[in-house]
Amino acid sequence: MPLHATPSSSPPALPQDADALLRLAAHSMFDTFARTTQGMLVVDRSHRIVWISEGYKKFLPALGVEGEHAFLGRKVEDVVPNTLIPQVIESGRAMMVDLLTNRAGTFLVSRMPLRNEAGEVIGALGLVLMDHPETTMQPLMQKFSRLQRELEDAQRQLAAQRRPKYTLASMVGASPAMMEVKRQARRVAGTDATVLLLGETGTGKELLAQAIHAGSSRARAAFVGVNIAAVPDTLLEAEFFGVAGGAYTGADRKGRDGKFKLADGGTLFLDEIGDMPLPLQAKLLRVLQEQEVEPLGSNTVLRVNVRVIAATSRDLPAMVATGQFRADLYYRLNVLPIRLPALRERLADLDALTDNLLDDICRRNGLAPKSLSAEALERLGAHPWPGNIRELRNTLEQAALLTDDLLLRAEHFGALPAPAAAPAPDPAGAGPTAAGAGLARGGLGEPLAGGGLLLPGAALQPLPQAIAALETASIRAALAATQGNKVAAARLLGIARATLYEKMHQLGLDALPVSDIQSHAGPAV
Repeated sequence: MPLHATPSSSPPALPQDADALLRLAAHSMFDTFARTTQGMLVVDRSHRIVWISEGYKKFLPALGVEGEHAFLGRKVEDVVPNTLIPQVIESGRAMMVDLLTNRAGTFLVSRMPLRNEAGEVIGALGLVLMDHPETTMQPLMQKFSRLQRELEDAQRQLAAQRRPKYTLASMVGASPAMMEVKRQARRVAGTDATVLLLGETGTGKELLAQAIHAGSSRARAAFVGVNIAAVPDTLLEAEFFGVAGGAYTGADRKGRDGKFKLADGGTLFLDEIGDMPLPLQAKLLRVLQEQEVEPLGSNTVLRVNVRVIAATSRDLPAMVATGQFRADLYYRLNVLPIRLPALRERLADLDALTDNLLDDICRRNGLAPKSLSAEALERLGAHPWPGNIRELRNTLEQAALLTDDLLLRAEHFGALPAPAAAPAPDPAGAGPTAAGAGLARGGLGEPLAGGGLLLPGAALQPLPQAIAALETASIRAALAATQGNKVAAARLLGIARATLYEKMHQLGLDALPVSDIQSHAGPAV
């Protein structure tokens, strides 16, 4: 029996013209999306929802919408929290894969703009590719959650670091001098004017700056502090004003914000302002006047809203007189000056200060609470405290850590020099030398009319020369006592190391060998 082949049916052919082919592809893709995705919606150019798929309707109760009739016609951002479809319509750019989280749950979504034949955006298509992706995309979701937690932790830590640690209640002391400081601080806290804190090193200028910030309307914003003496001169400009991305070789491609930008809306504390180099003083003056900064390597001027509190232990008027500090910057900073008293000027607060410091020292070191005997307190009161409260804390911490006794007595402070005894009368009837008498009075000598100064046993000198001579003798003596160790010499003189280097350069001492310094040191002053 002969076999007769049956004619095979030919497969359906694709349209031959491009327009028909594109219409077929669009129709097929839309039909596939409608059947395979969890849900779809279409939004017009005005962000209003014009259509939703059957699958999307199951999300409406979780979104707080009662049925399709209450959903259609409304703006998508009003009924779908956190949606980015409006951004897709405005930008014309698709978001192929994204995570959307709102009250209905977490979804893997895709968003695409819809265009007319002229290429104009006329709406957008939103696709819910997957609901509850945390079940099927567990590794990715875990990584996302971990990164989110790390970001939140970093933000909290940064906010805590920028928050002031001290308030005016943290300022210990009820002596008349301290009560006046607190009164002035409360008044200036209510303003946005620049504050200049004056006083010896260790008197608590940064603590007071934080207290002023905490009592101001900027308390919720950042408090940013920078010690000018601790930053090399070559880095100060970048530290203050920031660096644009790729401004120089090795610079971060993303750039780096400066302290003024970090303190925007808050307070910037400039410690040791007297150590600022002259070229940078002019730029700081402009920022204070215009409230604008220009990062290094950038042509963009950034507006900032920063309240500046400056502090120094140096004599700024004297530096202005000798040309070491700009007069216009000094006047700009010296709007609201507050002078913090030295510890020897507020010995009435010594009892309260030692109690407070000892409690903090014992708590930080895990020690049982300790106290001072009356004799120990008397011994501390006889010390001049050139390092002020910082030196007092150091002395108390040494004594507390080197003994198990709960009561610290006078013998526990053996490292302190004994109180100076009154000088015995000279049997020969000869009083101290003229130079010794001048130093014993704590001054340079007797002032004369015309601006000169008569040094004991010396000829008349102009004031700048007399100051330079005294600084030279003091630095030589300190370097001789420390065998040329500049760090130790700066500590002995009670000034910053950068200040010592600057003065040595000005006085021509930076090139002298140690042997020459020792041989010409003269008496310590």
